Amino acid sequence: MLQARVSFSRISTSLCFFSRRFTAAPNPDQNQNQNDAVETVFRIINSTSSSSSPSNLRQSFKSSGVFLSNEVIDEVLKRARFSHANPSQVLELFRYAGARKGFYHTPFSFDTMLYILGRNRMFDHVWELLIEARKKDQSVITQRTMMIVLARIAKVCSVRKTVESFKRLKKFVVKLDTDCFNALLRTLCQEKSMTDARNVYHGLKHNFRPNLQTFNILLSGWKTPEDAEAFFKEMREMGVEPDVVTYNCLVDVYCKGREMEKASKVLDEMRDRDLSPDVITYTSIIGGLGLIGQPDKARDVLKEMKEYGCYPDVPAYNAAIRNFCIAKRLGDAYHLVDEMESKGLSPNATTYNLFFRVFFWSNDLQSSWNMYRRMMAAGCLPNTQSCLFLIKLFKRQEKLEMAMQLWGDMVEKGFGSYTLVSDVFFDLLCDVGKLDEAEKCFLEMVEKGHKPSNVSFKRIKVLMELANRHEALQNLTQKMAMFGKPFQSHEITSNLRHINTDQKINDYLGKPVHQH
Repeated sequence: MLQARVSFSRISTSLCFFSRRFTAAPNPDQNQNQNDAVETVFRIINSTSSSSSPSNLRQSFKSSGVFLSNEVIDEVLKRARFSHANPSQVLELFRYAGARKGFYHTPFSFDTMLYILGRNRMFDHVWELLIEARKKDQSVITQRTMMIVLARIAKVCSVRKTVESFKRLKKFVVKLDTDCFNALLRTLCQEKSMTDARNVYHGLKHNFRPNLQTFNILLSGWKTPEDAEAFFKEMREMGVEPDVVTYNCLVDVYCKGREMEKASKVLDEMRDRDLSPDVITYTSIIGGLGLIGQPDKARDVLKEMKEYGCYPDVPAYNAAIRNFCIAKRLGDAYHLVDEMESKGLSPNATTYNLFFRVFFWSNDLQSSWNMYRRMMAAGCLPNTQSCLFLIKLFKRQEKLEMAMQLWGDMVEKGFGSYTLVSDVFFDLLCDVGKLDEAEKCFLEMVEKGHKPSNVSFKRIKVLMELANRHEALQNLTQKMAMFGKPFQSHEITSNLRHINTDQKINDYLGKPVHQH
């Protein structure tokens, strides 16, 4: 719970920088015109063959008559990122727009373009864009830019290569200071390991002046109390005074290690130093009590914390609900949901997922379906994990109508991962021989700008060939080609070596929970 809410938390860098700058709300006509422009440009990117020359693509942009404003470029790049559009085509648009006299890309566009290139391991182009930006408009290179570049490099390269890239970035920032050092450590915590982050810290700390944020980053990821205590000791020896975030890190690691007595002593020390434990502190305590099999005592913390002027929020209630779900005491879990609602707190997707997990592993279809209907009626949209719990259960019991309802809601309301859910959904449709429905849902997915996986396409392709539906298959093949080079059947086997969709799905579903 702690790591999900602290300011320096290990939030996926792929998401954290996509916040938009504030602008006045456009009127409906302007908004519609911009949407039309975004759609036109995005279709040019997707419909142009990857073998087409850059000059042909530029001519298509020019002939479209669309004014490529910053807002249009921002939205097109955003869509390209989420739909995994052809990176070379997207880069051509970025360069074409940037080459116009007086045009300057926004930091959002610049960072998004770097993310797309980094995700596709096109690091030469990443460095080229950084060099160009340094010459034209260095203001677009921010600390977030550094985090994006380092994160993409760290994901596929060694720690040594990541550190070398960090030093190379010195040419592109005004000053390689402690904030930049902290960005490197945060990246290593996310993409590598705490051991790597610790080693790099000790190797470079003499070149910087570690501050409170440095230690909070390093403390936030340790799983063993001994490691956390070592950094806490070094922090004090360097004269850096801990704050509430620091103490929360210690409480969290003690609670996860089931050392509740030590966690309690940290709370006493906080109060002795006039630092009031906050809702994050108590949420960790609630989670820790659940781990040692004391869900009732954890529920009492929800009441006790109010005596100190701290009121539970949704994550705090979720921690207590999770404890009862683990203990298979669903009546008490439901009671806490009712209690939080009575206090004006709305259950979120995480709340519902706690129940979906129990129902999934107990194969309780009706309870899952009732919970889904309750969730939708409350206006809480499911997330990817919710959808996977449901669609996997529907497939297991071959409940086609329920699966169709879930998919229809996803398309209509825009929630969940189309790619992960569709892999299971298309399997179900193919298993029961519903080719018409499979084709329809395939096209709906493409229309939304999402590429079906090669695994799903192969499954549908085989069945369409057996049914002699060659015209429909040709149409689907052309749709797949919109997302990059034309799809070839021999590529399927190659791609399967690199993409383990089942593993991704299992990562979301986790394992059955048991009382400790």
